[in-house]
Amino acid sequence: MGEQVTGIGIVGTGVISGTYLDHLAKLPGVEVVAVADLDISRAQAIADQRPGVRALSSDDLLADPAVDIVLNLTIPAAHAPVHQAALQAGKHTYGEKPLAVDRAEAEPLLKLAAANNLRIGCAPDTVLGTGTQTARAVLDRGDIGVPTAASASFVTPGHELWHPAPEFYYQPGGGPLLDMGPYYVTSLVTLLGPVRRVTGRAGRSQEQRKVHTGPRAGETFPVDVPTHVTGVLEHESGALTTVLMSFDVWAARLPRIEVYGTEGSLSVPDPNGFDGKVELVTASNREWTEVPVAGGYAGAGRGVGLADMARAIRTGEPHRANGTLAYHVLDVLESLLEAAAQDQPVDVASTVDRPAAVPLGASPESS
Repeated sequence: MGEQVTGIGIVGTGVISGTYLDHLAKLPGVEVVAVADLDISRAQAIADQRPGVRALSSDDLLADPAVDIVLNLTIPAAHAPVHQAALQAGKHTYGEKPLAVDRAEAEPLLKLAAANNLRIGCAPDTVLGTGTQTARAVLDRGDIGVPTAASASFVTPGHELWHPAPEFYYQPGGGPLLDMGPYYVTSLVTLLGPVRRVTGRAGRSQEQRKVHTGPRAGETFPVDVPTHVTGVLEHESGALTTVLMSFDVWAARLPRIEVYGTEGSLSVPDPNGFDGKVELVTASNREWTEVPVAGGYAGAGRGVGLADMARAIRTGEPHRANGTLAYHVLDVLESLLEAAAQDQPVDVASTVDRPAAVPLGASPESS
C-alpha cells in the first residue's frame, strides 16, 4: 500500500503562498492540488508553474473531492469567513494567524468544527522548529529550575516601509499585537503554559501613515489600531511575562524572548523563525552558552504545522498547531487590548493544554 497523501487546496495566493508552496512540496503526506484567489489570474499563474495544481474558483475548490484540507491564506478580515465556508463544505481547515479578527468570530468556528468532527489548524507553526522546541526541552528537563518570569519584545518602525499595500496591518485584525503577537504568545504558551490574566497599556504615534514602496508610494492611509502595546501576562503556572509589541520604534536592543528561572536564564530565538540559537545561563555557569539542538522538526518551514495536522488526522491523534491553541492566543491578545482600554487587569476566559513537545529527530509523518 502506498503512502497516504492528504490533498491541500489553497485559498488566497498572495506573497505568503509562495513560501507555503515551496515548503509543502518538500513535506511528506501532503500535496497541493488546487489554488483559488479573487484574482483568478494569480491562481492560474501558480497552476501554470506547478504540475498537478489546478486553478479553481473558491466555490469549486471547496467542492472538490480531492481537497481534504483548505489552507486559508487570505487577509485577516477574511480568515473567519473562509474557515467557516471550508468547514461547512466538510473540509478540515488550516490558516495563517490570527484565527479570526476577534473572539466573537473565532469561537463559532471551534464549535462548528467540533460538531462536524473536523479539524482547525492555525499558524504560527514556527514553534515546531528546533528553536522553540530546543528551548522547550531545556525547560522541561529543569535546566533553569522553576520558570518564574519571561520577557518578549518585537519592535519595528512599521511595515509600510517595505510592503506595497500595508493598510491591512493597521486595520482591525492587524497592529503589532495581532500581527506579530501570535508568534510570541504561541511560543510563550508552548514554553510556559496558558495565560490566566493580563494587564496592559496601548497607544499610537500617528493617525496617518504613508506607503514607502511600490506603485502607490507616497499615498497616505489611516491608522485604526494601537501601534504600541505593552503589558504583563500572568501564566497559570504563576510565571509573569513582560511583553512589548510596537510599530513605533526605529531600533532597540531587546531580547526576542528570554525565560528566567530559579536556577538560570534561557535565551529563545526569534519565534518568527523555525530555528536559531538557544543560549543558557545557570547558577553553575554564569556565561551564556549555546545549547545543542534538543527537539523540533529539523529544517522546518511554513506548512510543517499543516503536515503535522494531516498526519494527526490520519492517525486520530491531536495536532499541535490547533484551533484551541490559536483561540487561546487570540483571547490573550484581545484581552490585553481590553486591559489597556479599560485601565484594569482582565481575566483570560479560555485555557489550553501545552501542545505535545516535538522530539529530537521527529518527522511530521511519524511524530
